Amino acid sequence: MKRTGVVVFPGFQILDMIAVSVFELANMEARQPVYEIELISEHGGQVRSSSGVRVDTVAFDDPAFDTVVVTGAMNVEPASPGLCEFLNRALAASRRTASICTGAFILAEAGILDGRRATTHWHFARELQHRFPLTQVDEDRIFIVDGAVWTSAGMTAGIDLCLALVERDLGIETSRAIAKKLVVYHRRTGGQSQFSAMLDLEPRSDRIQTALTYARNHLHERLTVEQLAEVAHLSPRQFSRAFRDETRQSPAKAIENLRVEAARSMIEAGRHSLDVVAAETGFVDPERMRRAFLRAFGQPPQAIKRAARN
Repeated sequence: MKRTGVVVFPGFQILDMIAVSVFELANMEARQPVYEIELISEHGGQVRSSSGVRVDTVAFDDPAFDTVVVTGAMNVEPASPGLCEFLNRALAASRRTASICTGAFILAEAGILDGRRATTHWHFARELQHRFPLTQVDEDRIFIVDGAVWTSAGMTAGIDLCLALVERDLGIETSRAIAKKLVVYHRRTGGQSQFSAMLDLEPRSDRIQTALTYARNHLHERLTVEQLAEVAHLSPRQFSRAFRDETRQSPAKAIENLRVEAARSMIEAGRHSLDVVAAETGFVDPERMRRAFLRAFGQPPQAIKRAARN
């Protein structure tokens, strides 16, 4: 059985308890207790989360776990010496150590991220890099694996990280089954971006939202303003004006951003050639896609593909 310790501390983020659910469902899928889950803290007993919800824990003791998962917090506070000392002992005694969201700050404070690549919630990434310059922070990744140390981006990215841990242990079919039961899209790849073009647009009206949803589902088509205006039940002139007012972008720029996001996701999945990706996402040819990637990311699709393999 894989002894799995989930580390909490006063003020931890309760959403990070999703790690427990992923391992619980893994046991259900395997039809046997693969993971023995323990909530652990420095002093044991009840530990209060930032939301006020308390969880029961056992005090740090034997550091030899299969996997140690450190939760994060809404407000980043210095870790206690006792917590840092335990994590270093656990790193040496356990197979792997992971952090969710701002839990990366705790690993960094313990010196565990010195010389390692890591990620965290995009909002805190630059602070992590500033406070711990020996850590190589990549602020635009869902999760990163550097040897025995795994770090994830914020909030729900902890699901992707834990699904990847289970996939490494029990195979992709098990992780897919768990994702389905959690009612989430199968886990994002570690190299996938934290950002979403659709979220960045944030239209106010249903009409513009409907047009954007249509565009995302028909990226392989030409997608003219006239076509999108018809979907929104507006004249082309009304549509263009309303679109700019609500999204602060032109329809053409927004469609390019959606194409770039979809193309990046396909490239990171690693199952298609760049020619196929360009055709499927409406760029028509790889050269047009390359120019769009340079505008959006400052690097070509080939660089994204290489990074996703790491």
